[in-house]
Amino acid sequence: MASSSSRALNAILPQIATAPYEAHQKARTFASRYVKSGQYDTAIDVLFQSARELLKNGQAGSGVDLATFLLEVYEAKGEVVSEESRGRLTQLIALTGSDGAWRKTLIDKAVAWSVKHGECPAGDQDLHHYIGQLLYKDGAFDAAEPHLLASGTRDSARLLAEMFTVWSAQGGTAGAFALRGIIPYLQNGNILAARTFISRFTSGVPKDPTTPNVPVGSDEVVLTKDQVVNFAQIAVLTCQRAQGDKNKLMMESWVRLCGTYQSRGGVLALPDVRAALNEIAHLYFAIPVARPQQGNPLNDMMSSLFGGPPKQQQPTRKLLSPRALD
Repeated sequence: MASSSSRALNAILPQIATAPYEAHQKARTFASRYVKSGQYDTAIDVLFQSARELLKNGQAGSGVDLATFLLEVYEAKGEVVSEESRGRLTQLIALTGSDGAWRKTLIDKAVAWSVKHGECPAGDQDLHHYIGQLLYKDGAFDAAEPHLLASGTRDSARLLAEMFTVWSAQGGTAGAFALRGIIPYLQNGNILAARTFISRFTSGVPKDPTTPNVPVGSDEVVLTKDQVVNFAQIAVLTCQRAQGDKNKLMMESWVRLCGTYQSRGGVLALPDVRAALNEIAHLYFAIPVARPQQGNPLNDMMSSLFGGPPKQQQPTRKLLSPRALD
């Protein structure tokens, strides 16, 4: 492949420093010819090396344009996610820089490709982790969060806990950040990530010196001064021991846990949090999700005629089997 692409690269790379626009156009022209003749690997090499050098020279727009073309060639070839194909993208993402919207554009396109050609429905885990780590280091916490959650690896869970610890110190309660970590992981059935996250996150929360830790089987809950963090720890351990509707004790423990803490008000009593916990209750303990009351058909029809909201169809809900929790 190197010999096949060398002619094109010898014509493109020397021009990048002095005539970046011309170099960019040549790269597109050469790559298009290679694609038309089915030489996908050669086109990929030309686009990658040209995009990399353009980005190194501060030409973000041209570099991302070629990176986007690279992803189109990936698509045409049917390139699957691998260390090599992912590695090209992570290099280009890192070189794009944080100024403007170019990096986000490339990140979104790279993730979309990995969703289609990788093994994970949410996108390649390693790609998400790399992006999340990069954004975290740049201080873009809100942008890093969904990538660390989507990755779902233990390393990502630890990094998310570290980031939330820093973020919560800038404002907000530790409990709210604890929920932001455990709820998405639990909703995805990722007990290991939820455990890893809450264990690491709790280590940075001030302890309650008046209360000893509470043993839960072979684990223990480290009681802190934040009641929601305490709830989050117990919730994860309770879900870990769930067996659908077969373990009545854990089911009852979940109901008591939520009832006790939600009765105190605060963030756990918010409608969105209640809805998420109800979904988790169904997923792990087969507790039916409360349905909205059936409306009057005539009123529903009149409401729809005069611009009211259409009746929402209930989504199909999954249920975890005990094996899925191992």
